[in-house]
Amino acid sequence: MAKTRVALLFGGASSEHSISCATASGVLSAIDRDKYEVLPIGITRDGVFVPAVDDAKHWALTDGELPVVEFFGETVIWPKAGSKEFFLERAGQRTSLGEVDVVFPVLHGPNGEDGTIQGFIELIGLPYVGNGVFASAAGMDKEFSKALFMAAGLPVTPHVVIHREQWLADPETYLEKIKALGSLPLFVKPARAGSSVGVSKVKDMSDFALALELAFDEDSKVTVERGLVGRELECAVLSVIGSEQPKVSVAGEIVIRSGEFYDFDAKYRDADAAELICPAELSSSELEQMQKLAAKAFRALGCFGLARADFFLTKDGFFVNELNLMPGFTPISMYPKCWQASGLSYPDLIDQLIQLAFHRN
Repeated sequence: MAKTRVALLFGGASSEHSISCATASGVLSAIDRDKYEVLPIGITRDGVFVPAVDDAKHWALTDGELPVVEFFGETVIWPKAGSKEFFLERAGQRTSLGEVDVVFPVLHGPNGEDGTIQGFIELIGLPYVGNGVFASAAGMDKEFSKALFMAAGLPVTPHVVIHREQWLADPETYLEKIKALGSLPLFVKPARAGSSVGVSKVKDMSDFALALELAFDEDSKVTVERGLVGRELECAVLSVIGSEQPKVSVAGEIVIRSGEFYDFDAKYRDADAAELICPAELSSSELEQMQKLAAKAFRALGCFGLARADFFLTKDGFFVNELNLMPGFTPISMYPKCWQASGLSYPDLIDQLIQLAFHRN
């Protein structure tokens, strides 16, 4: 029986380029090679599609080193609409890379996780893993995802949205809105970025302007969130073929061991900065409530495929922080860990995601 051919797409023109490479490493190491043939396609930081080596170790994070997709004179040419045949071009000459059955985009951040690549693949007409255009765009934008959560009656982190032009024109109004959030600390975040890139924890308002500048370096729009005191919990969500109700994993917990919060270094460079505990210690009623909220948030954004739901559990109950629609996918990432703790292996998880891609099409 012929193997299903999967184009694994990673890298990208975003600040999360290297994290996408690490996610690809995880998929390359776990995908069932008896069932799937993989065509790895990298995207350089400049947005060029290039052939990539099929080697999980090459793309892994090692000793804090961040992998990078580079251009070496060859580009990958995508099929025309209605075709499935990819080509390799070098010095004006094209050779066939064969047909691809499904695309597995593991891009993080803008220009990939935000609906752009999803729309591109849909125009060609190929099946692809993960969320569609609208859900991807909404999930990437903290302003709109929080608005959709609130419209669905979900408890969200108290926040203020600031556009750069509005801030420059009338900072006093926004400072009043921020004051109304309550006591410090505050978290200042680019509205459309991930992996904690450009995020600052503000414990003194004298540091607010610098935090805002750092966030504006990543995006023209930021969210300012009130810091909540509580546990940081996550669970994994996965669509089910033939059902509008997704299934939700057990919960995992992020415990900070050093540093101010779960920032980029804690996630990817300092293995001792945080501990990921899965399954988290929750009562059966707490877990059930969290799983219901995760499924409701998944539906609120119109998600299909996968998402990681991030929560704070405070003395006032659960608050939805965000949904990550293309979560980290290395073997030690919370998304696959939560499924493994729920009885679903990493290879079987990848298999289910690919089968969902075919079902949608």
